[in-house]
Amino acid sequence: MSYMTDDKRAMRNVATLVVAQAILGSQITMIFVIGGLAGQMLAPNPCLATLPISLIVFGSMTTAPWLSRVMQIRGRRVGFLIGAVGGLMGGVISAYGLFIANFWVFLIGSYMTGIYMSAQGFYRFAAADTASDAFKPKAISYVMAGGLISAIIGPQIVSFMTTGNPDASHMRYFNIYVVAILLNAAGLVIFFWLDIPTPSKPTAQSGGGRSYVELLRDPKIAVAVICAMVSYALMNLVMTSTPLAVVGCGFTEADASGVVKAHVLAMFGPSFFTGHLIARFGVEKIIATGLVILAIAGVVAIQGVEIGNFYVALILLGIGWNFGFIGATTLLATAHRPEERGRVQGMNDMIVFGCVTIASLASGGLMNCSGGDVVQGWTAVNLAMVPFLVLAGGALIWLVMRPKEIA
Repeated sequence: MSYMTDDKRAMRNVATLVVAQAILGSQITMIFVIGGLAGQMLAPNPCLATLPISLIVFGSMTTAPWLSRVMQIRGRRVGFLIGAVGGLMGGVISAYGLFIANFWVFLIGSYMTGIYMSAQGFYRFAAADTASDAFKPKAISYVMAGGLISAIIGPQIVSFMTTGNPDASHMRYFNIYVVAILLNAAGLVIFFWLDIPTPSKPTAQSGGGRSYVELLRDPKIAVAVICAMVSYALMNLVMTSTPLAVVGCGFTEADASGVVKAHVLAMFGPSFFTGHLIARFGVEKIIATGLVILAIAGVVAIQGVEIGNFYVALILLGIGWNFGFIGATTLLATAHRPEERGRVQGMNDMIVFGCVTIASLASGGLMNCSGGDVVQGWTAVNLAMVPFLVLAGGALIWLVMRPKEIA
């Protein structure tokens, strides 16, 4: 028995997921602003400053395969509750790591936060589960738009708690993790409004769907994974270094928070119309537009280190991510059968966040250890985007140019 396609149900689920994205998602924007700064104070080597961010992404990567399996068997609600508990524990352990000034305990907390981040990554897929084909891209976009609220809440909390705070030690960030704990605790009740049926058991005819190798041989799936991987990894590469670059260039934490807030608003703001653009112009054109905008962001970033350059580059980075990542998600959502959902989505997010983990690790190394000063490090971060944009662009051109299969 296939899913019931009921857009009234889908709209209720979208509303629930938007609220979850807004409330629980705020912790990610908070932690991405201060994680590298706290890491820089605690780490035994400045090259490890962004390791806390990397551990969040690594936690998301390693969680995705088993969490997608849980959701395939037990349903979305169970998986999302696991994510909220992971985020809560991450906040507790990270706060404790700050309290005892232990970098390694702080990293364990970061890994636990990655369990929440992995669950959040499945919100976009859950939005499409009960939606009609026509509503799918819009449902995905609306859920992603919920990040607008988290983009406002998270950085505002950071600004409020750091501006005027005389404590110059790592403990200036302690209360931010306390807020993350409270957000996860409040968010635990949200998912009881979710109404997504557990996927049907595989039939003898379906055989449980295609294997991982067969799935990756599907051109649409392969290109969707590559474009999602590049869009997300490059966004993370640059964003992770941004607070370090902004503060390193003589600006304040509030300035860094403002830049990140503008960036996250740009990540999610276009989501109100990205789905409509995909429906009108086609998913491949929207992904291509996203890749071009990411390239322009890099060009703006290396033109200078005035606060205006940071704002414009990070806003463009957010818009490029939105088009590239939502487009890739939509392409993937149309390329598999219901019984393959858990396998495809878990594989996709494991690959995507595996590359994002590498990008966030590289970000700190490029920023702090690849040049003689902050400007050289920031330039290296942005130049590192080039080969990956070429890879994604080439894959997309190959998909568009290959002969269409006759049904």
